[in-house]
Amino acid sequence: MCNLYHSSTPQELMRRLFSRLSDRAVNLEPGDIYPDRLAPIIRHGEGEGWDLVKARWGMPSPPQFHSKSGRDSGVTNIRNVASPHWRRWLGPEHRCLVSVDRFSEPGADKRPVWFAPVNDGPMFFAGIETRGWTSIRKVKDGETTDDLFGFLTCQPNVEVGVIHPKAMPVILRTPGEWEAWMYAPWEIAKHLQRPLPDGALQLEGV
Repeated sequence: MCNLYHSSTPQELMRRLFSRLSDRAVNLEPGDIYPDRLAPIIRHGEGEGWDLVKARWGMPSPPQFHSKSGRDSGVTNIRNVASPHWRRWLGPEHRCLVSVDRFSEPGADKRPVWFAPVNDGPMFFAGIETRGWTSIRKVKDGETTDDLFGFLTCQPNVEVGVIHPKAMPVILRTPGEWEAWMYAPWEIAKHLQRPLPDGALQLEGV
């Protein structure tokens, strides 16, 4: 399960990639992204526009997975899109693009093994998001209200499967895929929940 990735795509590049984009993220520093941290996403804004914002990594968990204290640590990776818990967030209005340039899976020694694209060019996770969600993420903080996101996973391709045979993030590389994820009805968009072709990723740290 991917619980660490790196994002360093400059805001200027994202503005060039998406002409309809409004930059509301203030300042994005490149770096590693961990669960429950703020990270850049591109989501639907007003009208036909898209917004570049920061949101907290971890969608709401099903209630049965909350701790006795009421804490919800969040779900970072979503695979079972047939679950009633996730179906409410699969429409275009809740879809987002999550900027990433490499991601990791734990190796046999539990140290992260990094995966990066073989070919240059931007890539994004296929994300879902919800806004203004009130929950207890940390007991010491009590209830907070946050904009949250997670991203879809699928069966792994060959490179990821060597390290993590259960799943890999759903990665979108082309403008056509970005547009389809953000706008297409679920009957079409669901076909994007697929692995990258074998040979599309290179491993770092093995």
